[in-house]
Amino acid sequence: MRKFFIILTIILLSFTYILPVNKTALANENKDKLTIIFTHDLHDNYYPFTAERKGKLEQVGGFAKIARIIEDEKAKNPDALVVDAGDYAMGTLFQTIFATEAPTLRLFGKMDYDVVTFGNHEFDFRADGLADSLFAALESGEDIPPIVASNIIYPTDDNGNIIESLQHLHDAMDAYDVQDYTVIEKSGIRIGVIGLLGEEAAGDAPMSGVEFDHIVDAAQATIDRMKEEEDVDFILAISHSGTDENPSKSEDEELAKEVPDIDAIISGHSHTLHEEPIIHGDTVIGSSGSYGQYVGVMELIQDSNQWTLDRYETIPVTEDVKDVEDVAKEIEHFKDIVQDTYLDTYDWDFHQIIARAPFDLSNFATLSKKHDESTIGNLIGDSYRHTIQEIEGADYDDIAAAVVPVGNIRSSFPKGDITVSDAFNVLALGVGKDGSSGYPLVSAYLTGKELKTVAEVDASVTPLFNDVQLYMSGLTYTFNPNRIIFNKVTNVQLQDMDGNRTEIDDDKLYRIAVGLYSAQMLPLVTDLSYGLLKIEPKDKDGKIIEDFEEHIIYDGDQELKEWYALANYLSSFEKVDGLPEIPTYYEQTHDRKVVHDSKNIIDIFKQPNKITLAIYAIALTILLILFFIIRFIVKKVQRRRQN
Repeated sequence: MRKFFIILTIILLSFTYILPVNKTALANENKDKLTIIFTHDLHDNYYPFTAERKGKLEQVGGFAKIARIIEDEKAKNPDALVVDAGDYAMGTLFQTIFATEAPTLRLFGKMDYDVVTFGNHEFDFRADGLADSLFAALESGEDIPPIVASNIIYPTDDNGNIIESLQHLHDAMDAYDVQDYTVIEKSGIRIGVIGLLGEEAAGDAPMSGVEFDHIVDAAQATIDRMKEEEDVDFILAISHSGTDENPSKSEDEELAKEVPDIDAIISGHSHTLHEEPIIHGDTVIGSSGSYGQYVGVMELIQDSNQWTLDRYETIPVTEDVKDVEDVAKEIEHFKDIVQDTYLDTYDWDFHQIIARAPFDLSNFATLSKKHDESTIGNLIGDSYRHTIQEIEGADYDDIAAAVVPVGNIRSSFPKGDITVSDAFNVLALGVGKDGSSGYPLVSAYLTGKELKTVAEVDASVTPLFNDVQLYMSGLTYTFNPNRIIFNKVTNVQLQDMDGNRTEIDDDKLYRIAVGLYSAQMLPLVTDLSYGLLKIEPKDKDGKIIEDFEEHIIYDGDQELKEWYALANYLSSFEKVDGLPEIPTYYEQTHDRKVVHDSKNIIDIFKQPNKITLAIYAIALTILLILFFIIRFIVKKVQRRRQN
């Protein structure tokens, strides 16, 4: 009897445990459930690569592995929506066939993406390059995903017609059927999708030719029109605008607050990994990092006309994830095209090992977060000077400084072998006057005073805009971050590789080497500082440069690309066990940028420049005015009391 009662009790307890679970499961089955699988900022990283994850170097990413994760998620929910929030291109050698083959759009088709949008880097090949890419995707005859772009504006001429330089892009957008929004039905749920490109991202696409409406205005207008024209159950924004710890810079959070009709935002551009979503009101914001290191998944359930988050995950793309073979084969096909059309010009192979790093260079993940000298920045700057001297030979005009913005550096070198592909990836951005991938190097001249101003730009502007940080080969300078803005630098000198220093003559012209994009940005310093800082790049005769493309450096008939200068320098090092090896000189820094973080009152106020003296004068004037106002008020009060 005792055994009987024990068994009966167990059975009854089991029923009380199972029944509520089954009721919950049945309840959820009766609700609308939407799964969204998302990526962004893939930057053509088709192959796995080495990156630091949780303090350890691992093989991560790869499109064939991303495709497997998408397949696995769709096995759970075949009607999952797959989206990408832009910057799918530009970052590896595969970008060299962006305009002719449209490889990523075609791979997206194979990987079952439902809809994508543009990022700023899709415009790096300018309007014509993007147009050619769209036509190439169409002409391939393969499955390609729809594209939504809700806030592109085409400038017009005096007659109201689209300017001629953008007509090709406009025609390509029409042919591809790029829309302000699209409606996709999954499991009976009608999902309205809009695509946006934010203000900061637009600023990073200066050669696009087009303009971009503010994301809040464009989103609201597009959603209002969508609601008039369509019956939708869910609104998704795939937005290349980004989030930021600083609320005033967090564009997609502003979007969520200002346009509450949006149910979910996939947030690209800032390369942010949100392991937990951001939620504003009823809007969920998700981000899955960059370069395909993670795949994002969110699942939402509708209950009483309101969508609630049921699952959110950023799935790591690790080396143990099995490739999808069809995608892997397609990648190899595109690699062969890159070899034939681009790398053969340089007599190099895609996976050819050109050097070895016996140590880790600067960690790319923290590069823009630290305002100081970096070993990878030093290596790149030195490579510019070395390669230019090599190709100019007897005609070489000494380069006093090479300037490398941190925003142009896209990766670094961990300890181990370095391939041609690895070298390209470090400086992958841009396109030259010749229309081929990679920013070319430009030669320009600055006065000694302007050379010192470049150091001040790094010291004063970098704390406001991280991507403006500069690394410079040929200079040494010291700055105190606690000093008044535009007067943080206390010392600037020329410095050679052996550490020998030379004073700078303010009136002398000094030659600099800089990438085309960076050269085009230098004159903007004058405008951005409201004339307080002045930089006007010149030719060797002192004439101000109007068109930097006329000052591109050539190696024979070829533009000298930034990435090639780096690869050439790497291959020039002394061989160890048959391979060129990066010398230990680059294992440490060399006082090229010295941060003197002193709060001593003398250190803060000594050596004031004209800007600081003007600020002091203004402050003193304000204090004097306040003194006389207070004195006047006190005397007036005293007279009243006396009366």
